[in-house]
Amino acid sequence: MPAARAGAAPRTAEVVRAGALTTVQDLGRPGHAHLGVPRSGALDAPAHRLANRLLGNPETAATLETTLNGCALRAGSALRAVVTGAPCPVTVDGRPSPWGVPFRVPAGAVVEVGHAAHGLRSYLGLDGGAEAEAELGSRATDLLSGLGPAPLRDGDVLPLGPARPGAPAAPAEAAPWAAPPRELVLPLVPGPRADWFTHGALRTLATGTYRVSPASNRIGLRTEGPVLERAREGELPSEGMALGAVQVPPEGRPVVFLADHPVTGGYPVIGVVPEEALAAAAQAVPGTPLRFVPVG
Repeated sequence: MPAARAGAAPRTAEVVRAGALTTVQDLGRPGHAHLGVPRSGALDAPAHRLANRLLGNPETAATLETTLNGCALRAGSALRAVVTGAPCPVTVDGRPSPWGVPFRVPAGAVVEVGHAAHGLRSYLGLDGGAEAEAELGSRATDLLSGLGPAPLRDGDVLPLGPARPGAPAAPAEAAPWAAPPRELVLPLVPGPRADWFTHGALRTLATGTYRVSPASNRIGLRTEGPVLERAREGELPSEGMALGAVQVPPEGRPVVFLADHPVTGGYPVIGVVPEEALAAAAQAVPGTPLRFVPVG
């Protein structure tokens, strides 16, 4: 920090409305599965990266991931912000501001991210990023392990990183984001435990229509629909679980593991969804039709 700014007051924002679930997220903490720690991080990583790019932040800066009904913050000092991910109304002190385009928030003003019009998760980027304390090199909130800051609550004061005057930002036309499709189609690489299921189960998985369950969360996208019949009884010894693994618990309906997934498990994994397809899964609202398409 330049010497002239050494005595500057810390930048903060107060949580006026935390919403259904608002968490601090960055790109997560990869490389710690051997310690029982999943990667975590933003579920819609492209939306997180876009928010930082539009503000001229490094992509590692932390954003706020909101769920369904947004959040509201009061700026402790003037700042720049942007909202990406699920399209939603955005206001500053009640006056409309653009979605997907950076805007200014005066000191003391309240920026509000409204209810998602399409999709599920919006990302509020702030210049300088959210400066929650890092654990294992990341500020991401991990709902499974408990690492990172707790989900935001009304009245919390969120520290912000120093603004970067003159930081290059992406042009506004980089912001448009396609709404989630009416049907979520996930590519599926079969295995490693596809042989634990009957041929009929594999055919059902490839041709059946599922729906996104309301029980889905940051740990996994749960499904409603046809049951997958096993060819083997019993359970596996615990083995490693990858991001995107499609695990089938005893009740027979597949679960797609997302960012906060457990790193080990004993239920068979019938296939794996490639990481690049998971951002769409993060935006699928409950009830969205879902199909798995085997690839490879």
